[in-house]
Amino acid sequence: MTERHVVVGVDGSLVAVRALDRAAEEAVRRGAALRVVYAVADRDEAGPVLASAVSRVHERHPGLPVEARAVEGGAVRALARESESAALTAVGTRGFGGVSGLLAGSVSWRLAAHVHGPLLVVRGDHPRDEGREVLLGLESDADEAAAAHAFQEASRRGVRLRVVHSATHPHTTPEPASLVAATSPVGQRRAQSDRAEEAVPRFSLARLREEYPGVEVDSRTVRTGPVQALLAATREADVVVIGTHRRAGRIGPPLGPFGHVLLHHSHCPVVLVPTT
Repeated sequence: MTERHVVVGVDGSLVAVRALDRAAEEAVRRGAALRVVYAVADRDEAGPVLASAVSRVHERHPGLPVEARAVEGGAVRALARESESAALTAVGTRGFGGVSGLLAGSVSWRLAAHVHGPLLVVRGDHPRDEGREVLLGLESDADEAAAAHAFQEASRRGVRLRVVHSATHPHTTPEPASLVAATSPVGQRRAQSDRAEEAVPRFSLARLREEYPGVEVDSRTVRTGPVQALLAATREADVVVIGTHRRAGRIGPPLGPFGHVLLHHSHCPVVLVPTT
C-alpha cells in the first residue's frame, strides 16, 4: 500500500545531499513518492539546485516518483507546512560543536518545535550499512508514538529493535545507597516503585510486540546514565527514534535530554516523533 509522500529540504549543500539520499531511500522503503523542497527568497534561484536533486534521485532510484517544489520564505516555516501531509520530513545537519547558539540557529533544532509528524535529522559518522538495528530511546509510556514508529521502522527493514529505557529522568542524580532496610515498610514501597519503573517498557511495548510479531526486540532498562547508554548504542544502529513532548506555554523546541545529546553527537540519523 502506498503511503503519503516523504519530504526533504535541500539547499545545494553537501549536507542536504546526504539528507536527499536518505529521504529517497525512505520513500522507496515506504512505497511513497518523494517531494524535494527548496526554500528561497526568489523562486527563480531554485531551478539549478532542484534540477540537480531530481536528477540525482532519478539516477539512483529510477522508478521513484519525485516532485520538486520551490517555496518563498524561511525553511522552517516551509518544511513545517509541508510536513502536514507527509509520512516523514527529512533535513540534514552539519553537526554541532560546544556552542549552544549554533544548535539554536539550526533548521533541525527549530523545525522540531513545529513539525507535524516524524522528523528525520540526517547526521552520523558511520557509513551506510544495510542490516543495522533500529534503536528506540524510551523515557515513559508517553513515548508510545515513538515506540510505534520504531517498530514500523524495524519491520520495514527486517532488523532487530533495541530499546533503551530510562528508569529515571535523564537529569536525575543517582541516589546514594539507601540506609533503609529492604524489609521495612519504606524499603518495600521503594522496591515496589523500582519494579513499577522497570515494568514500563513491558507495558508500553506489549501491544506493539503483538502487532509486530516478526520484530525481534531487545529491551534494556538503564537506571544511571541513560543518555550516555543511548548515545553509545547509536554506533550500532541505522537510525535512533525518540519522542518529543510539547507542553503548553513551553518556549523552544521540545527535545529533552535525549534529543539535545543525540542532535549533538549521535553516530546515526535521528528520528524525532512528536507527541500531543
